[in-house]
Amino acid sequence: MKKVFAVFYLLPLIVCGYACNKNAIAQTPEKPPQPGAEFASAAIINQRLGCGINLGNTWESSWDKKESTPADFEKIAAKGFTSVRLPIRWEMPERAQFTAPYTISNTFLNKIKSAVDDALKNKLHVIINMHHHDSLYARPDELKPVFLAQWKQIAAVFKNYPDSLLFEVLNEPHGNLDASRWNTFFAEALQTIRETNPKRTVLLGLAEWGGVSALGKVSVPQDQHLILTIHYYNPFHFTHQGASWVTGANAWLGTRWRDTELDRQEVKDDFKAAIEFAKTKNIPINVGEFGAYSTADMDSRIKWTRFMARYFEQQQFSWNYWEFNSGFGIYDPAKNTYNTGLVNALTSDAMAAPTPVTFINLYTSNFLNPQADGWRLYNNDASASSTLGITNGKAVITIASAGTQTWYIQLIRANTSIETGKTYRLTFNAASDSNRNISLAFQQSSTPWLVYGSKQFGITKNEENYQYVFTAASTDAKTNLVFSLGKNGLAPVTLSNIKLEEIRF
Repeated sequence: MKKVFAVFYLLPLIVCGYACNKNAIAQTPEKPPQPGAEFASAAIINQRLGCGINLGNTWESSWDKKESTPADFEKIAAKGFTSVRLPIRWEMPERAQFTAPYTISNTFLNKIKSAVDDALKNKLHVIINMHHHDSLYARPDELKPVFLAQWKQIAAVFKNYPDSLLFEVLNEPHGNLDASRWNTFFAEALQTIRETNPKRTVLLGLAEWGGVSALGKVSVPQDQHLILTIHYYNPFHFTHQGASWVTGANAWLGTRWRDTELDRQEVKDDFKAAIEFAKTKNIPINVGEFGAYSTADMDSRIKWTRFMARYFEQQQFSWNYWEFNSGFGIYDPAKNTYNTGLVNALTSDAMAAPTPVTFINLYTSNFLNPQADGWRLYNNDASASSTLGITNGKAVITIASAGTQTWYIQLIRANTSIETGKTYRLTFNAASDSNRNISLAFQQSSTPWLVYGSKQFGITKNEENYQYVFTAASTDAKTNLVFSLGKNGLAPVTLSNIKLEEIRF
């Protein structure tokens, strides 16, 4: 990637300039080559991907038997999008065999070819992936031959397509397909694809559900035609409030995203490591999924979506919004109507000024006397062992045994009052002898231990200030403030200057 790095970071912004955001720098993109022509670099391909959308709940689900139509791609292109991601579930019995030679149905392959052809006819770049491969997540070692055989077939079918078709090896690896296994699986799948598609751009996703928290665990093969793809749904309690498939999500209903400078800073903090990673590894970035579910209030959804799209463009990330015509969607197929606010947030709105705020201090930590200050350290499983000490007015948690879950070691302060509809900022300083993850949560103090809001942080040996902005969807005068410190290694964790403030708008 070193040969193309300068192109990726120094060329004027092409992403969305010619089709989506009219406020970006407009340029005329290169025309995609015809079959057999030389393929462009991953950096140029990423610029041409630009601003896209997922055709979700169409090809990837077992519960929804919809299939795409030519009109879907016409509508997507007409709104100014330049790429479409096709999430595809290949593992269904009517689509592929699970016994050797693991043949994919020609009928199904032809349907996907037709969908890709329809998208290309509308001058859309196309990403096809492997989505919801649930058996692979559960039994990766057993199902690895199936996985590789399927990619061998997919790659062969599309080997003569132009470089405007991209492959994404697997959506959101998780479960038993952990980060270490995923590095091996991706490398072997890439080698399989390269047998017939030596220069096609391939998207590399992250383990642990595809989010930025797993960035430090990914291994990038030596290949000049790769794009790193990241999924982003933070703050999760906002984007997934009321989602039926997420346990406890109804408790988050009413959570708003107000587009303050603090809200924006959280996003920027989340992507700091990704931006540095892209520079170090010389690899462009695609945000393959981001979106806020329909149960969130529309004003917040529009603000969140608009900021994400414009921020990603500023970083020269390509992006694909989740999604076109379902629960997160911009289009209602039953009524043949568009959500104009969301469409404009994605395609034409300029970056707005942040919402102004004031702060009211509610609490500042005093670790010179942690017990009087209300903090207690808990080892919640026999496999975990840690102690709390004080050094220079800072809490130092020394970990002898980390256990297998983050919540096995918790530093908790009880009796924090939160009120429905109010927004809070919690800031703290943290450091560790080696890079590690910790998490912060506002949590119910008794069963069923509902989590009102939470965020994971990656901390380093350099003491830095971190923040979490949280809008309460519940009222609870006895909320626990919880730092979870287990699982992620034995390096001690230092915490100080914990401050809770109410934000007023």
